[in-house]
This record gives sequence, C-alpha cells and structure tokens, in this order.
Amino acid sequence: MRKGLKFLVGAMIALAPVTSAMAGATLDRVLENKTLVLSSDAAYPPQSFLNDDNEMDGFDIDVGREIAKRLGVELKIITPAWEVITAGNWKGRWDISVGSMAPTKARREVLNFPAVYYYTPASFAVHKDSAVKTLADLNGKTIGVCAGCTTDFYMDKNLVLDAKGVPPFEYQVTAGDKRTYETDTNAYDDLRLGDGKRLDAVLTPTPTVQEAIKSGYPFRLVGDPVFYEPLAIATDKGDAEFDAKLAELVDAMRKDGTLSKLSEKWYGLDYTVAK
Repeated sequence: MRKGLKFLVGAMIALAPVTSAMAGATLDRVLENKTLVLSSDAAYPPQSFLNDDNEMDGFDIDVGREIAKRLGVELKIITPAWEVITAGNWKGRWDISVGSMAPTKARREVLNFPAVYYYTPASFAVHKDSAVKTLADLNGKTIGVCAGCTTDFYMDKNLVLDAKGVPPFEYQVTAGDKRTYETDTNAYDDLRLGDGKRLDAVLTPTPTVQEAIKSGYPFRLVGDPVFYEPLAIATDKGDAEFDAKLAELVDAMRKDGTLSKLSEKWYGLDYTVAK
C-alpha cells in the first residue's frame, strides 16, 4: 500500500526525540515516556484519515490505540512520508508503524514485522462506463497503480508475499501500459475523468476503492480479488523485546476478538483471516 501528502494533526502529532536503537531501547523509551509514537497517513481512508473533527481516525488508528492501551501508555501520531517510513533507520523519531504495510522481502532488510494483523484483498476497478466485464478484458489496457506498492509489483509480475497464511495467487492481467502514482487516490482521480481518458483501470486495495465508490467515485469492481495482501505492524531494527511484546499483544487481540470487531467496524467484513 500507498501513500501521499502528510499532515500534522493538532497537539496529538509530534516528532519524538531522536535516540539510538539499542536492544530494548524502544520498549524502554515507550514505557518511560508513557507514550507510543505511531507513524500514520492522514489521507488513506478507511485505514487512516482526518475525520470531520480534524482528528485521526480509521482501522489502523484504532489498532494503534488498542496497542497503546494494552501497553498502558498514550498514543501520539505523526505522518511522515511513506517512503521515509519504509526506508527504515527511524532513529527514534517514531516507535511503530501501524500503516497497512506488506512485509515484503525488500522491506524486511530494513524493518521488522512482529505481527500480521489483517489481510486485504486487491482488486481491479474500472470506470462505470467501461465495457470491461472480465479480468481477461483488462489485458493490454492502461492500468494505474500506487508506485512501490504491492499492486505495482503484481503488475510487474514480481510480487512476493511470503507471510504465513497467505493464499496462493496467479498473475491474471498483463497491462499494455502501467502508470504509477504517489497514492491510490491520485490514480482514482485520473480514472474518474472517464473511461480510457487517462486510465482504463486501477489495481488497488479493495476496501480503499470501495470507500471511494461510497464517496461518489464512478467506479465498479471487475472479477474477484487477484491476491490477498498480508499487512503487518512494522518496527525499526534493533529491539527484539519490543517486537516480542507487540507480537504478544496482537495475538491476544486476535484471540479475544478485538481485531475482528475493529475490522467489521471499518470494513463490514472480517479481514483478519485470509480468505
């Protein structure tokens, strides 16, 4: 997944002081400061977004709040660029990313992924006026994707999803032209201009495009989801104790039904189990 322009959100959003990442340093800092600093996105509904009260809201935000609650600390949110988050080497500026991040092989080189907390389907969407009816009809078309996201890798036929429990998938569409965008929303804005004007389709997280459709975007989905993306909590390298604690908390949230309830709240479905 994604992302785009980041915004600061009132007093709840602040940069954490820079510290060195030694074993145990992150967990110690969180507990000592009684604050968990979360990196997020202010423009990625329904995962994370600014609501009508100008406060951060969404599925990822609720998951982050629950983790902070179970740690016994407050939650603060910052919104750095997606590329900065996925680059690793955070230098203590934030403690955790609950940002619908896929634990790809390349990302594992610079980040740790203590726990997968849900699986989101990825689907093709077209303009409502499109003649496309099946996935096969999309072959040779101009397709938009988020640059550097799993949908981008899928279209390049080099997507690796090796997290536990991920269903197998096949490459069902070959684009005539692939166009990349900073965010899924940017791709939607081009597709909404009309069928074939700039794009013939987008490949995007299903819940995200469904939210766009609810908001009035003139789209429809084509076929079934083409893959299910495992999405994980991410941390910087260097604190196995912190990672173990997060894994323990997410496992408890799964077992007691908290994750399922949050998924159903935001998506109307339980995405915490791969279909």
